[in-house]
Amino acid sequence: MSQVPAARRALAVLRLLAGAPGPLPASAIARSLALPRSSAYHLLTAMAEDGFVTYIPEERRWGLGVAAFEIGSAYLRHEPLERLARPLLRRLVDRVGEIAQLGVLHGAETLYLLKEQPPRHAALVTDVGVRMPAQLTASGRSILAYLPPAQVRALFPGRFVDRTGRGPATLRDLRRTLAEDARRGWAVEDGHVTEGFASIAACAFDHTGRPTAAITVTFRREDHPEETWPALAHQVRATAAALTTRLTGRPPA
Repeated sequence: MSQVPAARRALAVLRLLAGAPGPLPASAIARSLALPRSSAYHLLTAMAEDGFVTYIPEERRWGLGVAAFEIGSAYLRHEPLERLARPLLRRLVDRVGEIAQLGVLHGAETLYLLKEQPPRHAALVTDVGVRMPAQLTASGRSILAYLPPAQVRALFPGRFVDRTGRGPATLRDLRRTLAEDARRGWAVEDGHVTEGFASIAACAFDHTGRPTAAITVTFRREDHPEETWPALAHQVRATAAALTTRLTGRPPA
C-alpha cells in the first residue's frame, strides 16, 4: 500500500500530459499537481525509464512516451466501450421492446458502434458502422448539447445535410435545439433520418464530465405517441447513467 500514492501521482502525470495541448516543463507539472519540484523530477525520471513519458531536451519539456501510446492502442483493441455498454443495451431492449444503439461522435457525424434489437423488429437505416449527420440524429445531438459552442461551430462551418426536410437547417437552429436538449436531459428526432421513425437519446460522460457516447432507442412513430416519450426517455437516461458509472464518469457540473 505504500506504493499507492506514487501510483496515483504517476497516473495524475499521465492525465495531465494527455489533456495538455503539448509537452510541459517539469515546473508546470509540479505546479499543476502540487508536487515539490524534486519529487516531480524523480517521478518523471522513473516514468521515462519505463517509456511512459519522454524528455525533449531542446524544449526542456516532458511529453507522453511510447508506452502510453501502446496502452492507448491496447485499449482500442479491447473494445471496452462496447463491452461495457452491450449488457446495458440488452436490458434496455428487454424493458422497452425497441431497438437500442450505442453511438459516438466522429467529427460532424454519428458513428454507431452497437445495436441490440428485439426479435422480428423492422430494419433501420442506422446500423453498426454506419455514419449519419450528427445534427439529424438524437444520439449526435445528445452529445453535441454538451460540447463548447466554439467546438460545435467548428464542426458545422457550412451547409447542413438534409435527409427528409426536417431537422436543424442552420447553426442558429442547431444551437437552439441543443439548448433545449441540454435543458431536458435527452434529445429526440422525429422523422429526421427516416420517415415514420423517431429516436430518443441520452449521453454518457467520462471522468472529466465530457460527453463520451450516446444511448438511443428508435421506434415507429405510430407505436409510441408523443405523450409517451418522457417515459421512454427516463429508461434511456437511466441506461446512459449506468454507462457513465461503468466508465467511472460523472455528469457535467
